Amino acid sequence: MYFKGKDLLGISVNRMIVALFLLAFTLGAAESPRRDAVVRAVERVMPSVVNISTETVVEVRDPFDEMLRDFWGPFYRRRGPDVRHSLGSGVIIDAEGYLLTNDHVVRRATRITVKLADGREFEATPVASTARSDLALLKIDAPKSMRFQSAEFAKAGDLLLGESVIALGNPFGLGGSVSRGILSSKQRRIPREDEKLDIANWLQTDAAINPGNSGGPLINLDGELIGISVAIHRQGQGIGFAIPIKQVNDALSDFFTPERMRGLWLGARVESGREGLTVTFTESGGPAAEAGLRAGDQIISVNGLAMVQLLDWGRAISEKMDFLIERAGRQREIMVKLRPEEEFFNAGLVRKRLGLKLDTLTEDLARHMRLGFVGGFVVISVEEDGPADLGGIKTGHVIQVIENQSPSTMVELARVVHGLKRGDRARLTVVIEKRSGNFIQRRQAVAEVTAR
Repeated sequence: MYFKGKDLLGISVNRMIVALFLLAFTLGAAESPRRDAVVRAVERVMPSVVNISTETVVEVRDPFDEMLRDFWGPFYRRRGPDVRHSLGSGVIIDAEGYLLTNDHVVRRATRITVKLADGREFEATPVASTARSDLALLKIDAPKSMRFQSAEFAKAGDLLLGESVIALGNPFGLGGSVSRGILSSKQRRIPREDEKLDIANWLQTDAAINPGNSGGPLINLDGELIGISVAIHRQGQGIGFAIPIKQVNDALSDFFTPERMRGLWLGARVESGREGLTVTFTESGGPAAEAGLRAGDQIISVNGLAMVQLLDWGRAISEKMDFLIERAGRQREIMVKLRPEEEFFNAGLVRKRLGLKLDTLTEDLARHMRLGFVGGFVVISVEEDGPADLGGIKTGHVIQVIENQSPSTMVELARVVHGLKRGDRARLTVVIEKRSGNFIQRRQAVAEVTAR
């Protein structure tokens, strides 16, 4: 069909129609219908997916080892350690080489090797992990100038029931694997305190998640990370689970604390949200609260560095932190000077609150006190008529559990004690060991001590 007339620029209408037709034809030919949203999402994220292989050295204890050595002398060769291997996947979340995987993929590993989609291999170092959420953060051992392609996080809670999702992995280091499905469940029950794994709100999908894909990313069609794949439910046909991005952000909030990374006491919790980084909690009497930080403050920058994600926060941690925050629509500057944890959370704090002197039960101390075990905190002395004395604690008792927690350091123990209010009754599990000649009697007891 042809038209008569010209537009305002003097170009014939027919020529315009032909030009538009040719343009549409050219664009259509350039973009194949095969390159749909799934393909584009995979192309965007796959370079950040890695293969993870681990080696774990397990010492083999032979009950007859000493006897055989004594009998055969130099002719006896002890069996060496057992080396176990495992495979999994991971996803790079920062250009400097930080990556996420499952805790069970790298737990107790003595060597971790990461292989990228382009074939490059590096060793990696564990940064932090949590068994409850089954997440681990690793750092690729590479020159500081080297940069890696990273995956972008979806907004927490931005999930559509029934939307298409893609599970990516690199189980054998051969280039990667892709499976597609739908998000079949995103809301489950509230987790119970005694559960070893926080699986209550894991995402459920019918995208195939093979064992070697554990730790790989689960993404949406926008190529955004919505979860970390875990495993297939053995009793469910084709049912897979993934840790949602909200739990990933919660874990990163725990990983990137001054206390955990540098042993510095800030006394505040920072989380990632839609508005960037936000202070969600300040500890009473801590450096953050004393300096004026409050829950709800939005962090704009720290020491002049813009705060966009939790990795930015981790990089900014130092002994002195100059905050630029926004509160109630107004910006203000707050300077916080952090303290080494052991200066406050120490045996002196425990003695002040509970009335007993403790020391960490090391091998040397156990040998000196003729105790047949290590671990926990041995009571060196008890204040007469103090809280511990009234609670039945005696010199030589070994505290291993307090308030259902098993602290491994004096700082961790003192933190639990610091969290007690005046008048609270702390529940302690102690080990009592008595010797009579070569006979050793060991038992556990529970005591309650009132904090002052």
